[in-house]
Amino acid sequence: MKMNKNRVTLATRLITAVCGLSMIAVMFVPLWRIELNAPQYPEGLCLKIHPAGIKGDVAIINGLNHYIGMKTLNTEDFPEFRILPFCIGFFALLFLFAAVIGRRRAFFTAFFLFVLFGIVAMADFWKWEYDYGHNLNPHAAIVVPGMAYQPPLIGYKQLLNFAAYSIPDTGGWIFVGAGGLLLFCSVLEWRRRVVQPRVKLAGAALAALAVLLTSCNTGPQPIVTGKDNCSFCKMTISDPRFGAEIVTATGKVFKFDDIYCLSAYCKTLDEKARSKAAIYLTDFCGGHSLYAANECQVLKSEALNCPMNGHEAAFSNADSLGLTKKTYPGEATKFVLTPVHQG
Repeated sequence: MKMNKNRVTLATRLITAVCGLSMIAVMFVPLWRIELNAPQYPEGLCLKIHPAGIKGDVAIINGLNHYIGMKTLNTEDFPEFRILPFCIGFFALLFLFAAVIGRRRAFFTAFFLFVLFGIVAMADFWKWEYDYGHNLNPHAAIVVPGMAYQPPLIGYKQLLNFAAYSIPDTGGWIFVGAGGLLLFCSVLEWRRRVVQPRVKLAGAALAALAVLLTSCNTGPQPIVTGKDNCSFCKMTISDPRFGAEIVTATGKVFKFDDIYCLSAYCKTLDEKARSKAAIYLTDFCGGHSLYAANECQVLKSEALNCPMNGHEAAFSNADSLGLTKKTYPGEATKFVLTPVHQG
């Protein structure tokens, strides 16, 4: 009995081993990505951070950074890239060791060190971004007094005419997934010993994995009027009745103040990007929630006072559309994206 209390369950050992093997996979994929989008770069620029270096559109981004006085990005300038592969390899071996011996102390030690490593790594990443975004050459070609160019640690930030997105890449999501599973196993191991001796850990761990995978699904984000800016015209979104969104295949969200701006922005995308993007329209009535464009009908009426004079409003409910047409006479159709004119 004493031996059982000092050991983790078979399910925890298997999950820990999988996490160890996943660390090996991390060595061959990018950990993080910083994407830059601007009208002059409709396909966007991407900086990919791998365990052993920086890849992607490095030369182009360095050229742009030169004009605003930022230092050149070179893999050789970062000692982290010489240390990081060994750290990842260490955790791969540590997780596999903890899985093999099955001791509670080994498992919790591995989990604690993994969490500590994640905190230190993100703090170092923020420090790196701060240094490059604030320590600028005062003699650069473009100097904006008081302006800093630090990318977001995670999420979205507007930097002049560039929209910057900082998000985990494949390796980063593997780290997040491994950490989530180990955290869940840690809680259940503690409950098994202290609170609920008969918890069925294997079934619960599989449920946690399902929840984790579900949480990675991308979807529309609420439009905050008075705060969010239109991704096409750059104006602040002020009317909640006409908004729209594009969610790309990688989960990036572009918000618009009306359907006209959404259609105009889509013309800047290539055919592949348009075909994979999900389009959402704001319901003109009710709580102004976002609905998939193929679930909506669009009312075209010259009487509609849209922010960019697009004269279109979306409806998820046929009854609401019928009542609105009495005030704003016009034609109701299914949403159709304005064709892209060639040449």
